[in-house]
Amino acid sequence: MAGEQLKGVASMLLVLNFCMYAIVLGIGGWAINKSIDHGFIIGQGLELPAHFSPIYFPMGNAATGFFVTFALIAGVVGIASLIAGINHLRSWSADSAPGASSAAFIAWALTLLAMGFAWKEIDIGARNSRLRTMEAFMIILSATQLFYIAAIHGASRR
Repeated sequence: MAGEQLKGVASMLLVLNFCMYAIVLGIGGWAINKSIDHGFIIGQGLELPAHFSPIYFPMGNAATGFFVTFALIAGVVGIASLIAGINHLRSWSADSAPGASSAAFIAWALTLLAMGFAWKEIDIGARNSRLRTMEAFMIILSATQLFYIAAIHGASRR
C-alpha cells in the first residue's frame, strides 16, 4: 500500500522535474545562442583577442559560462534519467528500480554541481532575469530530484 502511494509521489515528481529540466534546457539554449551570436569575433588573421575565454557569455558575470554549461549537461542527463523513471513507473518492479535510481542519482549529482555554480553566480551578481530563473530552477531541482530518488528508493525497499 505504501508502495502505491510512493508511486503517485514519484510520478508527480517525475512530471515536475521533466517540466523544470525542459525549461532549464530552453533557457540554457538561449544563453548559448546569445553567446555564439554576441561573443568574441576572431579577426581575419585568426588571432584570438587578449582575454579570450571559450565560455564567454556577454550577459551575466564570470560564473555564467560555467553555470550554463553544467546546467545544460544536468538538464540533458536529467531528462534521460526521467525516461528511465518512466520505464520504472510502468513496470514498478524491483528489476527496474536500480536503473532508474542510478540514473536519477547521476542527474542529481550534476544538478548539484550546476547549483553550486548558480550560487557563485548569485554571489557575484549582475545577471538578467532569464539567468535568475535558471538559477532558481536548478536550486529547486536539486531538492525535487532528491525527493524523487527517495520515493523510488523507498518503494523498492518494500
